[in-house]
Amino acid sequence: MGKNDLSAYLVMMAVRLLELHRVLKPTGSLYLHCDPTASHYLKVILDQIFGPKNFRNEVIWKRTGAHSSAKRWGPVHDVILFYTKGENYTWNPTYQAYKKEYLKGQYRFQDDKGRYARVDLTGAGVSEGDSGKPWRGIDPKEKGRHWAVPGRDKIPSWVELPKNWEEMTTQEKLDFLDEVGLIYWPKKGKKPRFKRYLETSKGVPIQKGVPIQDVILDIPPLSSHSKERLGYPTQKPVALLERIIQASSNPEDVVLDPFCGCGTALAAAQKLGRAWIGIDITHLAINLIQARLKRDFRLEPGKDYKVEGVPKDVASARFLSQKDPHQFQLWVVGLLGAQPYGDPKKGKKGGDTGIDGLLYFRDPSGSRLEKAVIQVKGGDHLEPSMVRDLMGVMKREEAAFGFLITLKKPTKGMLREAAKAGSYSWGSQAYPRLQILTVEELLSGATPKLPPGSLNVSYELKEVRTAKPKGGMERLL
Repeated sequence: MGKNDLSAYLVMMAVRLLELHRVLKPTGSLYLHCDPTASHYLKVILDQIFGPKNFRNEVIWKRTGAHSSAKRWGPVHDVILFYTKGENYTWNPTYQAYKKEYLKGQYRFQDDKGRYARVDLTGAGVSEGDSGKPWRGIDPKEKGRHWAVPGRDKIPSWVELPKNWEEMTTQEKLDFLDEVGLIYWPKKGKKPRFKRYLETSKGVPIQKGVPIQDVILDIPPLSSHSKERLGYPTQKPVALLERIIQASSNPEDVVLDPFCGCGTALAAAQKLGRAWIGIDITHLAINLIQARLKRDFRLEPGKDYKVEGVPKDVASARFLSQKDPHQFQLWVVGLLGAQPYGDPKKGKKGGDTGIDGLLYFRDPSGSRLEKAVIQVKGGDHLEPSMVRDLMGVMKREEAAFGFLITLKKPTKGMLREAAKAGSYSWGSQAYPRLQILTVEELLSGATPKLPPGSLNVSYELKEVRTAKPKGGMERLL
């Protein structure tokens, strides 16, 4: 195929898919979410690894409402390839809600027991057994059909079936259904119909809906104002992952997401009572996941789950700083529970604005939203001018606080400059507006000094921007 981005991606995926097949338990399943540009290549690889016989579905998810393209059909879907390790795999019947139009059209009749549909009591084809014999003067053979008595799972729960139901003849079963009011007789004609109540449809309680299909149209993409949205470029709706996890795993099973991004699969697994493992290469993703687990489930790293592969001491932090300064900045910003600054799509913060992270908090009264700007310095060269620069950024951004995080201990000159930034007062207490903390202090559990009762809402905000409406500056949410 030559050397190009696609071939590099496929080589990268192939070795990972081999390892995923290796660690997958015999009853396990693999779901691979991709876009149509690569799905056919990935299917060839998966057929080689899992075997074509273990391919179960190509699931289509409509990921956007509309997309205009000048010279092709509008691309609005993603592909999810579903494979299993073997023939005996975990599968739980899972359902999607009925559409209102379906309910309105099918269950349009009503009596004192509720809404119901009128369903044919016969099936195609002639039978020589009981089901082909006349009942109440009606011979189904005349129409080339036979009686089709609804099974137990299609009969409402308020009807107690006879103990010898299975031994009864077709005609006896029809007599019973008629006695309990489950057969509708038209005023004209001789075609009785079964009354299938809304409480039970095809053996499924109505609140469960219809069995899931391989075209997903009922789970919309995340809107820009969704509570779930964390700003991650490839974030998926948690409902999509819940459906997959419910179908192919049981409580306490392990769900592994080796490209976990902002942790949607982990959040869905936690919600559904599954154990989970998530893997990602960026500290931005790990920070987002930790913030999400804390926000949604009040889970704390070290207490409720373990985080492996992140710096645990100053030596490993220094190694990360030298190897990848940007990942070091993301890691530090995550320690503060703050948002990284910049565009996560590009994986970098963009132009140098003097900001590596932003922390938003509500004051103890909850009436005011405040902002803190964060700068991270991983080098050994520190000087007072760095503090003065941060003071300038604080003024420009109208920030209540500035936090300077250093790998090396700050100089006395830096501490003197920081004191010039003044204080933030709340009640009878005052807090330094510009605070310098070392990585060693953060690893030991130190945190910036904010008024007690202040609430960090950095990952709860959908949008923060500054506008200039009439009357001056105003901060909008």
